[in-house]
This record gives sequence, C-alpha cells and structure tokens, in this order.
Amino acid sequence: MPTADVANAERFERIGVVADARTAGRIRDEFAEWLRLFFTLDPIRSSDLILAINEALANCAEFAYVGADHVGTMDLRAWYDPSRSTIAVVVADRGSWRNPDSPSQLSRGRGIPLMEALSDSASIEATQTGTHVHLEWSNVARVLAG
Repeated sequence: MPTADVANAERFERIGVVADARTAGRIRDEFAEWLRLFFTLDPIRSSDLILAINEALANCAEFAYVGADHVGTMDLRAWYDPSRSTIAVVVADRGSWRNPDSPSQLSRGRGIPLMEALSDSASIEATQTGTHVHLEWSNVARVLAG
C-alpha cells in the first residue's frame, strides 16, 4: 500500500507506513507539528494528545505483527470537526490483537489505560483484519487566521 501524507487544517493522515519504532516516532513528531500549526492547545493538553498517539503507534509497531512473515503497516488518521470543536484520531493496523501469554507480558500493558486517561474518549476495536484505536478530544480551538 502506498504511503499517503496529508496535512491541512482539517485533517492529518499517514496511511500505509511501516509499523516500526522509527516510523512511529516520525509520525508522532509530524502529528505534534500539525497540532502546533493549526490548534490552540496549552502545553499539557498538547502533551496529552501526543503521548496518547505515541502509545497507539508504539502498540502497532511492537505488537500487531509479532510472528508475521512480512513487514506490517499502520495508519494514522486525524480530523478536526469545527462544529463540535473536536479532534478525532484513528490508529489502525492490519495485524492481530495479542493477548498476554506470559507473566512478564502481564506486567506491561499500561498503554491502553494511559490512552484512556489522556483522551476524552477512547475505544479499541480488534477484528480479524486488524485493530483500530479510536481517540477523541473535545473543546479544541483552531488557530485564528491572520
């Protein structure tokens, strides 16, 4: 799948990017720049969004394709709804959901509670064709033009 790079005041998309730690970091930084350019967020709120997105991307990179015989991909789609003053984000992969199967894996797992705590709404949909993490933040103002 070809990579799609879209960023404007209404949406930010990175589609079909390689699901690895380096790419996750790059996408996180690009998303942070999108927030800075187009939205009025205080430093704490901005950090909340960036950290939650980082967790979702890191989960894709680390877990979605464990044991797969191919390099996996992930998508990040974010959009702003001006009528509701919300930013919604979906981070998706085409891998499989992984349940912890060893005691050492059970001691991890702080990413999902962190995403839930940092966003106004969070949900995860795991299917046979991949996982979708849905996050939303309300009361987000756009940068005024001019």
